[in-house]
Amino acid sequence: MSVSKDKKTGKWIAQVRIRDQAGKVTHKKKRGFATKKAAQEWVNIIGRKEYSLDMPFAKFVELYLDDAGHRMKPSTMATKRMIYTTKILPYFGEMQLDAIGPADVRSWQNAVMSQTNEHGQPFAKTYLRTMHGQLTAVFNYAMRYYKLRENPCRAAGSIGTKRGENVNFWTKEEFLRFLDTQRGNKATYTMFMVLYYTGMREGELLALTAEDIDFERAEIRINKTYQRIARQDVVMTPKTPKSNRVISMSPALGECLKEYLEAGGIEAGRVFPYSRYYLYRQLKKGCAAAGVKTIRVHDLRHSHASLLVEMGYSPLLIAERLGHDHVQTTMDTYSHLYPNKQRDVANRLDAFING
Repeated sequence: MSVSKDKKTGKWIAQVRIRDQAGKVTHKKKRGFATKKAAQEWVNIIGRKEYSLDMPFAKFVELYLDDAGHRMKPSTMATKRMIYTTKILPYFGEMQLDAIGPADVRSWQNAVMSQTNEHGQPFAKTYLRTMHGQLTAVFNYAMRYYKLRENPCRAAGSIGTKRGENVNFWTKEEFLRFLDTQRGNKATYTMFMVLYYTGMREGELLALTAEDIDFERAEIRINKTYQRIARQDVVMTPKTPKSNRVISMSPALGECLKEYLEAGGIEAGRVFPYSRYYLYRQLKKGCAAAGVKTIRVHDLRHSHASLLVEMGYSPLLIAERLGHDHVQTTMDTYSHLYPNKQRDVANRLDAFING
């Protein structure tokens, strides 16, 4: 695919090489475009229509992201672009799309599995799975809309795991020790109280407005999430449909929130007009001051779930409170926290058998 200017006429020329399903290559060329943009649009349309598969992988990723950008949230697109730019395109970018085979994918897998993050540690198995999923998505798109014959990722096999081996969380005692370090900052004290005792996501916390909090019914309504994208504040719909939910709050948490709102005089806008980075920084400082193990802000969500498990609540209730789309997600994530009841079942069956 190329676009060039005709030196004689000053007009633009567009050319594209098309490979059909039988493997036959056809050269198409059109002259007379008034602008470079018009010529490029023709190339894109013809390329899409005729299923051109011999373009460089990087060019095809541009087409894929352009299409996906109309259907995905800005936050999702930002994550996808980052993975393609830093982890996939440096390896596959210049390769021809339909020339990439399972061996190439295996070679890439070995490369990323040997790399380390900014802390010098191997990438988490869940992150390896995410990277492989993004590569797979491009080839799936090529198969569905550009008639690519097969996805080389399928033959190569996956890497990583869907779920982390264990979730990290605080016990109630650890949380209270940490919370003591926040008493001089009403905002952070309240934010960490909300995160620990509701299990909401940090983006959901930062998107809250006063209208979302009903003190009479002791409820918090989750119907949006906050992101910082390209240096701009973006409030959008929640992560999944089930994320739209109502969370009941305890009287103690209600009083904490009411005191914070009254002290700050917040009536409009975000209740917590802070960034994720601010939360991360305050959490790290508080962990060091309290002498408790360092966890992520998201691990407060895990801490809430583990607290509910310890209190004996069912996976269904926990899934509803956390906003999981499926109870299986809750079980996959927290099943190891539930006590083993097999012996109890056997003993009860024995008592039943023996009358």
